[in-house]
Amino acid sequence: MFDVNEYFDGKVKSLAFNTGNDKATVGVMAAGEYEFSTDSIEHVTLISGDMSVKLPNENDWRSITPNETFIVEGNVSFLVKTGCDTAYLCLYK
Repeated sequence: MFDVNEYFDGKVKSLAFNTGNDKATVGVMAAGEYEFSTDSIEHVTLISGDMSVKLPNENDWRSITPNETFIVEGNVSFLVKTGCDTAYLCLYK
């Protein structure tokens, strides 16, 4: 079944599900800046909206376009900025 997750006072919400052997979430973020932490490697794909990320060991923000995927290592924190309501898919490896 699905698990519903809510973060940052409801500004980020996601539905967790299994994709065979992997866990995944599909979610939405309101416009804003967020810091996330990872437990495992995450493959994040922007579905729609506007997103920039600042990954560990990177000095600059990187703009992400719809259908683009970025990978975040496990056991790190990273920053996300959204300029409007934004949808994403996250696969956990």
